[in-house]
Amino acid sequence: MGRAFEYRKATKMKRWGNMARVFTRVGKQIAIAVKAGGPDPENNPHLRAIIATAKRENMPKDNIERAIKNAMGKDQKDYKEMVYEGYGPFGIAILVETATDNTTRTVANVRSVFTKFGGSLGTSGSLDFIFNHKSVFTIGKKDDMAVEDLILELIDYGVDEDYDEEDGEITIYAEFQSFNAIQKYLEENGFEIKSSEFTRIPTDEKELNEEQRATIEKMVEKLEDDEDVQNVYTNMKPVDEE
Repeated sequence: MGRAFEYRKATKMKRWGNMARVFTRVGKQIAIAVKAGGPDPENNPHLRAIIATAKRENMPKDNIERAIKNAMGKDQKDYKEMVYEGYGPFGIAILVETATDNTTRTVANVRSVFTKFGGSLGTSGSLDFIFNHKSVFTIGKKDDMAVEDLILELIDYGVDEDYDEEDGEITIYAEFQSFNAIQKYLEENGFEIKSSEFTRIPTDEKELNEEQRATIEKMVEKLEDDEDVQNVYTNMKPVDEE
């Protein structure tokens, strides 16, 4: 089927500048998962999924175990997941996912970046019509496995017909609310889950010239410099689709 949507390469602007930033991001996700479902990965599917992703990002086992241990400590910060939405220059929609222990600080920092670049924050849910919230699973391909049959089997679970296949791995995309059901199916049927995450896919992309694109990229980088920011998404049309 080919790489129909080019989700990973084209629709996400998720650039982490270094390993430290990646580990901080994953560490917060681990803390949130432990708070919600406990420290035992066997009994906490969400934590189990994050650990798989952490390993794919080359996060050392000691770092993962330390993050879980710290999440159980009395002094562990209570992180909240907050989403901020708005428009940057040139009418580009920008959605910012954060994990923060101080929402007042975070919203002030995010608003400051929007203002600096001539944009403005909107109300919660104002960009729901522009971004689809998706679950993403990358699994190891089994010998003699018919990918089409697997996708057909998972259609009833909310999986998209389009998928990516590369280097012995398959990446499937599904509705946001289908995450737990799909994870359970894959685990019960012996699939190796290399990583699992959520992403935002724009329903409509805007084409910009090179100078305009540079401005948006600079704004995204500025947002991602904030430690509270987990992911930044835009509906700017990627270069490799033009």
